[in-house]
Amino acid sequence: MSATSDFERAINGTTNIKRRFSTEANIQYTYESLDELLNNTSDLSAMIKHHIEHQQPRLKELDDYYQGNNTTVSVMKRRKEDDKADHRARHNYAKYVSNFMQGFLVGVPIVMSHPDDAAQKRIDEVNKTIESDALNADLILDLSIYGRAYELVHRNQADQTMVYLSSPLETFLIYDNTIEKNIVAGVRYITVGYGNDKKVKVMLYTPNKIHTYYTSNFGDYNLTFDHTSDHPFGGVPLNEHSNNRFRQGDFENVLDLIDLYDAAQSDTANYMTDLNDAMLKIIGNVELSSEEAKEMKKSNIILLKPEQNAEGKEGNVEAEYIYKQYDVSGVESYKTRLQTDIHKFTNTPDMTDENFSGQQTGEAMKYKLFGLEQIRINKERLFKRSLNRRYQLIGEVMSLASEAKREEFAGITYKFTPNLPRSTKDAIEMFNNLGGELSQKTKLKIIPMVVEDPEEEDKLIEEERNKQRQASNYMEN
Repeated sequence: MSATSDFERAINGTTNIKRRFSTEANIQYTYESLDELLNNTSDLSAMIKHHIEHQQPRLKELDDYYQGNNTTVSVMKRRKEDDKADHRARHNYAKYVSNFMQGFLVGVPIVMSHPDDAAQKRIDEVNKTIESDALNADLILDLSIYGRAYELVHRNQADQTMVYLSSPLETFLIYDNTIEKNIVAGVRYITVGYGNDKKVKVMLYTPNKIHTYYTSNFGDYNLTFDHTSDHPFGGVPLNEHSNNRFRQGDFENVLDLIDLYDAAQSDTANYMTDLNDAMLKIIGNVELSSEEAKEMKKSNIILLKPEQNAEGKEGNVEAEYIYKQYDVSGVESYKTRLQTDIHKFTNTPDMTDENFSGQQTGEAMKYKLFGLEQIRINKERLFKRSLNRRYQLIGEVMSLASEAKREEFAGITYKFTPNLPRSTKDAIEMFNNLGGELSQKTKLKIIPMVVEDPEEEDKLIEEERNKQRQASNYMEN
């Protein structure tokens, strides 16, 4: 049976799919065992080469779109006519989507709780040291852009346990081939030096050591061993976070739509520019030299003197500009549809849409952001899992240093609060209608836009009351 369309199916019967990225651009690396990997560094160099050739191109393109350097509109061929405008309008929808996701998930910092007071105090101290709120925000942003994020748990020179962000462009983990997908090792590679001295430094992190290699051969990345150092974490100190099961970024599935919108807006800008160069059409015989025509064009005035016929009457003359007809309604409708689809398929709201304007409660917003809520729930589940591994590594090294008990970092619960606008007035009215009562201290806490320090304000109120009582007693006496 013949195919109905070559676009839908290739001649040989296989599906004809044009992929933006390599099929291997997002795979996870696996290996049998750590011992075999250490004995076969050629396999490690093959992984690094594969990461550079197949995975980095995807990551770099996603990074370009986030920074507003939209690839397709930037590299497309120039318009055929050299005298025509060739505007390249880039629209940073990628940053809009990722920044919205970041603010929505961790705009309100994650609250970490532990049932034991001593353990809670220790966790708070660790989070303050590693600046967990800022770190988590950076990780969520990387997840949104690249679909994956990495952090390195490190013991610094001041003997403090720190956690640092590691770029997905230079980091990956190696898992075993079991169904459990246990971590075998982690890899970070960075370019060091300049000019002829430039080389790649490779750090292979294992459960208890860091093996360092160098390579200056940028073709096959053959590794030369340099040294080995110990680390105390009892596990691979590189930690991977996943945005979803497929490790896909939040705007990755709408890159083509962003390209179409860039092209549509660029075409509109080119048309508006070319309109200034429209051709003048003159119907009729006129007494007009080329020099006179140039002067009239400079003055934006057209003065036409028609020739007289044999009877002494002037002939008819008409003048009008010729330019490409512009279907304003159709083009604007097309661009609006593209814009709507971008927001639809990324589950992000269009804040210019009238449906999101005006005063709306958080509950009303939740119904309109139902799709985003489902994404948030899945993101949180995966992020909690990788956070548990972070604190497991921290607990291990702190127990060895007698700074904490290992079990103190088990049993942490995480509370994510979606960063949505809330109507405090509606919540208070509902509470009062149900017969609820609030203490003065609680009332002060729920209006932070009026009172910055509820505790201090409560003391001032009490001092004023004491002064009033003293004055009243004085008057009575």
